[in-house]
Amino acid sequence: MSTMIATRDAYGEALVELGAENPDIVVLDADLSGSTKTAVFGRKYPDRFFNMGIAEANMVGTAAGLSLAGKIPFASSFAIFAVGRAWEQVRQSVAYPKANVKIVASHSGVTVGEDGGSHQSVEDIAIMRAVPNMTVICPADGPETRLAVRAAAAYRGPVYLRLGRNKVPTLFAADYPFAIGRGAQLRDGTDLTFVTTGLMTAQALAAAEKLAAEGISARVLHLATIKPLDRDLLVAAAAETGAMVTAEEHSIIGGLGGAVAELLAEECPVPLKRVGIRDRFGTSGKAEELLKYFGLTPDDLVAAAREVLARKG
Repeated sequence: MSTMIATRDAYGEALVELGAENPDIVVLDADLSGSTKTAVFGRKYPDRFFNMGIAEANMVGTAAGLSLAGKIPFASSFAIFAVGRAWEQVRQSVAYPKANVKIVASHSGVTVGEDGGSHQSVEDIAIMRAVPNMTVICPADGPETRLAVRAAAAYRGPVYLRLGRNKVPTLFAADYPFAIGRGAQLRDGTDLTFVTTGLMTAQALAAAEKLAAEGISARVLHLATIKPLDRDLLVAAAAETGAMVTAEEHSIIGGLGGAVAELLAEECPVPLKRVGIRDRFGTSGKAEELLKYFGLTPDDLVAAAREVLARKG
């Protein structure tokens, strides 16, 4: 069994490493540093850590100001607050002037669990993807998160990095060649393609194994970067396999599924099924129960694969 680590834990570790390497790295949090894991940076570098209190809009505005002074600010809160409560500041103070701010949101999706629908952000990718100049990243595991944090720090401009609460399986090696805007093929296949992001990548790999037992060959593409999309990788897979299933722990409206549907409609139309949250809010429950409740399990992906294969003929 692979090592299990939460992407938020990997974020905290990566921040401490970056802090040692670059004195311009600064970290802001909205009074949730124990949960977002920025507290480890705060203990190591207290002069570069700012607890802004429960004032997310002020946190993002301050981060924008620090970036103009040459710092590389990482601003963190839960996804529902980092995107929802601070949206105007994200748009006006960060994205509009292309400020070099990294907004890293934890506790995304329904696997937040018992905190319930009010705290389960299922629309944040769609919101941030629609903001001009914003790069949107949703890593699959701990090692990829560490690499994504480093890539975000090196990238000049606004970045939204989406992280989760629960531990997830490790899929990538520490030396995996992560690059913003580039997807990864984790499994080859000829009959259809799973296009996934975040924790759904592990679910798709499990689904591909189930399909293989039936003689169905499923390719698995993992897209950590949802904006900009890896156009070439997606168009080639659509042309070669002729059917696609997207999978995300997010609304099917405006997220990965929407992005892929938009691209393929223009570039290479093939039968497509979007697996995700279907135009509704989350609800309270244990993480694994909620994945099943919202149809985000390997069995659900297998059923979606059968549907697109039937349409493919």
